[in-house]
Amino acid sequence: MITLEDFNKIDIRVGTIIDASINKGARKKAYKLKIDFGSLGIKNSSAQITDLYKEEELIEKQIIAVVNIESIHISEVTSEVLVLGVVTNNGVVLLNPDTKVENGTKIL
Repeated sequence: MITLEDFNKIDIRVGTIIDASINKGARKKAYKLKIDFGSLGIKNSSAQITDLYKEEELIEKQIIAVVNIESIHISEVTSEVLVLGVVTNNGVVLLNPDTKVENGTKIL
């Protein structure tokens, strides 16, 4: 188990996807995402969410992501944030606020 202190080290924020395209070099099907986190800036991510989402459906979609995670190179993308979702039998379902909020808003 982790402590509450450990959990509080994780910085989880709301962002809006502003661009999505296929990450052609990824071993598993994934999208390259550009996500606007307001005052934190625009961050890149590679996300394996191709089963349930089309590129055009993702534009302007708000998502929830861990923004203080170590960057990782996935093919041609330096993934700077970890987009959060629920793994289902049909694919990953993105976590998102049910009401539009300001980009960069912290999840508590």
